[in-house]
Amino acid sequence: ENTAPGSFLGALFALEEGSPDWIEQKDAFLKACARAADPGLTDHPNRKQNRLIETIAPKIGSEPFCNASDTDFALPENRQWASEIAEHWKNKTPDPIPIVFGGQVITGDRLTGVGKDPSRPKHQAYQYARGTAEDVEVALQIAVQTQTSWEQQGVPRRAEILREAARIFAQQRGETIGTMMLDAGKAVIEADVEISEAIDFANYYSQSLDKEGWLDGTSCRAMGVVVITPPWNFPYAIPAGGVIAALMAGNSVILKPARESVLTAYKLATQLWEAGVPKDVLQFLPLVDGATGKKLITDQRVAAVILTGSYFTAAMFQQWRPELKLYAETSGKNSMIISVAADIDLAIKDLVKGAFGHAGQKCSATSLALVQKEVYDSPRFMEQLKDAAESLHVAGAWDTSATVTPVIRDPDEFLARGLNTLDEGESWLLAPQMLENNPCLWRPGIRIGVQPGSWYHKNECFGPVLGIMRVDDLNQAIAIQNSSEFGLTGGLHSLDPKEIELWRENVEVGSAYINRSTTGAIVQRQPFGGWKDSCVGPGPKAGGPNYVSAFCNWTEEGLPTKSEKLSRETQYVLDRLKLTEISEDDLREIQAAANSYAFWWKTEFSIEHDPSQIRGETNHFRYVARPWHVIRITEDCAKATTILAKAFVACVTAGTNLQVSLESENPVLTQLMDKLGSFVFSKKVEANKQLAQRLSSLKGGSLRIIGNYDASEFAPATIGNIPIVSSDVLSNGRIELLNYLREQSITEIVHRYGNIV
Repeated sequence: ENTAPGSFLGALFALEEGSPDWIEQKDAFLKACARAADPGLTDHPNRKQNRLIETIAPKIGSEPFCNASDTDFALPENRQWASEIAEHWKNKTPDPIPIVFGGQVITGDRLTGVGKDPSRPKHQAYQYARGTAEDVEVALQIAVQTQTSWEQQGVPRRAEILREAARIFAQQRGETIGTMMLDAGKAVIEADVEISEAIDFANYYSQSLDKEGWLDGTSCRAMGVVVITPPWNFPYAIPAGGVIAALMAGNSVILKPARESVLTAYKLATQLWEAGVPKDVLQFLPLVDGATGKKLITDQRVAAVILTGSYFTAAMFQQWRPELKLYAETSGKNSMIISVAADIDLAIKDLVKGAFGHAGQKCSATSLALVQKEVYDSPRFMEQLKDAAESLHVAGAWDTSATVTPVIRDPDEFLARGLNTLDEGESWLLAPQMLENNPCLWRPGIRIGVQPGSWYHKNECFGPVLGIMRVDDLNQAIAIQNSSEFGLTGGLHSLDPKEIELWRENVEVGSAYINRSTTGAIVQRQPFGGWKDSCVGPGPKAGGPNYVSAFCNWTEEGLPTKSEKLSRETQYVLDRLKLTEISEDDLREIQAAANSYAFWWKTEFSIEHDPSQIRGETNHFRYVARPWHVIRITEDCAKATTILAKAFVACVTAGTNLQVSLESENPVLTQLMDKLGSFVFSKKVEANKQLAQRLSSLKGGSLRIIGNYDASEFAPATIGNIPIVSSDVLSNGRIELLNYLREQSITEIVHRYGNIV
């Protein structure tokens, strides 16, 4: 500020009447005075939010999407509001939570579940009912019966109901915050942002199927019955996102809440029912994990499952039912690189926020810092990091000033080891400490000297513990960051544009953050989801443009009309196809597909999008080519030549290497591949089990199976985290090209102290 051009302080010491600096400062002062008459200026604060008295107006469908505002706790009225919530809910005993299916509300002898308050572990917060195998059967029958009528309400009506849900979420913000404080030990500020996210999900998803291109030669139907199995760490926003997306696509939903946060999930369900979702379309079914839960997941009437949890849980679901359509956001071992070119003050602030917000129980939490040796070896850095973490206020959720609140339950074996046991070469910069004789409440811990490949480096510790690793340079840091089996979030702190560009183009995570915390994704602004073992299934990002469409079944009804000039490579493919025995009708279909692929590649998939346009921050959503796509064609497949040809064109368009896998030699397909040989990555003749075994050792690609197949034979490939596409190759590029690409969000702070850089 003092040295910027035009600064008053910069000119002050040489200021003389009549000098150029004098004239510049005089003109600036008079110009400012002249603005005093501007009717747009006021001497009153612009921050007028008051949760005590606000009213929530309904949204209409034509309004552009706008993110909901979090609560401004700098305002005294809002702090009073938060204190009143805490006081009310600390002393409240909620009514028993029932099972709700088909309009029936069941408690009675089913009240066998107990909800605990993590801030007071000995305090029984509430009781809840748990379903039986018979309840699962009834709920599935009802879900199947009612799904069609819900779908037939149509997109506009479903969108209207979801917008009403968003209004109710906002209207009942205080009640929902109190629910999460009691149910999950959430700090007020952490609970508040979940409600904003749920509001955003409802408003954003209500518009998702209105976008151009979805129905260009294609039609969609709902999948059927979708089961939601949410986590306890985001007990409101994450189930809201899954339920709302599935409902918007026309599916019926069974919500099976996490046993640690049944009260919050029930609050969400009651709000959606109040908004107009029928109770037989959205059913609420707490279960005992085990045989009863397995019955629900494995039933053939369940079309899809949305899971947020560990990778091990996702793998278990796929083992139970290999053909299951599973959409899972799974584990993360998230790291932040701190370069010697970083603003160290900001890096420490963001590191501490990312590591210890919600007691480190966010799937996006910063678990590991990779610190360049010049910074790591600085006593000032270590002292400042320790002071920052030590200054955090650790207390139960009922203390509204707490920034670190309890973990949800007594530490499991991984967290217990992370909090209590050091490995060779490690030491405590800040030793964790249990407080208030509460096994759930821990002062944060920071371990230094963490080594590549060590236990802490490789394992997820879901709690308030951070590891620090010393690295020589940025290249080594990127290599270590990418060596993780997980790829959820990752961060970099550096002010060097070359370092930023290098990291940006090489980091292997779904959600990347530059010069900010790795936590706090916002709908549309930073669509959320991971790569590698942080994602099981197709991988559309929650809060992104493709999420709702993933819960539809798409069918080709005609040829697409969108068209763009073909690239030289694509035109070569089409010219070569004309030398084969493909019919004129099939050539016309392939040509239309190629034109559609080219159009959507140019307008959607080849460019980075920043729809939020936040000043001082870029939020780029982009698509990255999968390294390979295998198309498996079985002997019983009709139109195999046309399907394979369209897959060729799609891979050439997206920049993905194509592998062709055949059950036996096929002269017609072989002739086609000979004509297109330079575009075929490989061809193999192999049995299903051989293919599955081969793919189980690969990462990052996708598999499409054309024709009949036994899903159990592909269990190794599925558990190896390779999404399986069972649909034909569509000609509509807006939908088809998603199978060859991965989504990535990259957020960068591009200001320092308010000045754009």
